[in-house]
Amino acid sequence: MPSQVQLSKKILKTIGKTNAEFRLINEGDRVLVGLSGGKDSLALVHALKYMQRHAPFDFDFEACTVHYGMPGEEYGYLQEHCKTHGITHTVYKTGIFDISQDAIRENSSFCSFFSRMRRGALYSFAEKGGFGKVALGHHFDDAVESFFMNMFYNGTMRSMAPVYKTDRGFHLIRPLIQVRERQLAAFAEENALTTIGDESCPAMMKNIKLPFAREKIKHWLEVMEQENGNLFKMINASFKHIHDNTFLDPDRWIRDDIALNRTEISDKTQRS
Repeated sequence: MPSQVQLSKKILKTIGKTNAEFRLINEGDRVLVGLSGGKDSLALVHALKYMQRHAPFDFDFEACTVHYGMPGEEYGYLQEHCKTHGITHTVYKTGIFDISQDAIRENSSFCSFFSRMRRGALYSFAEKGGFGKVALGHHFDDAVESFFMNMFYNGTMRSMAPVYKTDRGFHLIRPLIQVRERQLAAFAEENALTTIGDESCPAMMKNIKLPFAREKIKHWLEVMEQENGNLFKMINASFKHIHDNTFLDPDRWIRDDIALNRTEISDKTQRS
């Protein structure tokens, strides 16, 4: 009998609270989990396995690992791990690596390309399997880093929603979105799990530009958190208390002092 993978009470409490707060998984749902084999997605499948045993509602989930079709790509350990712990798992073979040969130039950033292609493949598998929801292992650190990357490098205020409806008609959910990355790292270490990291990404086989922007943001946040231990707690609170009419977006203001409607205000602002 294999030893049971243990999740800390703090992680389980956070996931349970997140699920109740945002109603991510409900009675009768069929959920497809994107399982890369990293610490985050491994924690996610074991958290959902725990939920199946203890939640006051019934739902089904399966795991899917996208196979890029690159040389030496092997997921035998991951398949055996899922089999051992009673997790239905499919390795979905694609030609993403071959497509990338002509789709991207050398010395370009491959990360976003492979991320989009992997997500598209996962969506296709979900459609074929009749899944109503797709679950990804993004955690709170991912959400915070994405927020500041979008602000500093793209000029937008955008993060990662716990749930949203995709153009293909099903919902994408992030059950770990309020869990800290260090908690997931501790989960993998405490359970002595073999994890798959960046080495499984086809981008690592290319002459690529690594995502320096994310690393800079991550380091900046680490320094800030050392100075203020409540930093991420405050950011979490701020994500839930958005006073969006205080920013420079006329479409979000209520104006009763002029006759212009919101569309006209926006058009005038864009032309100025």
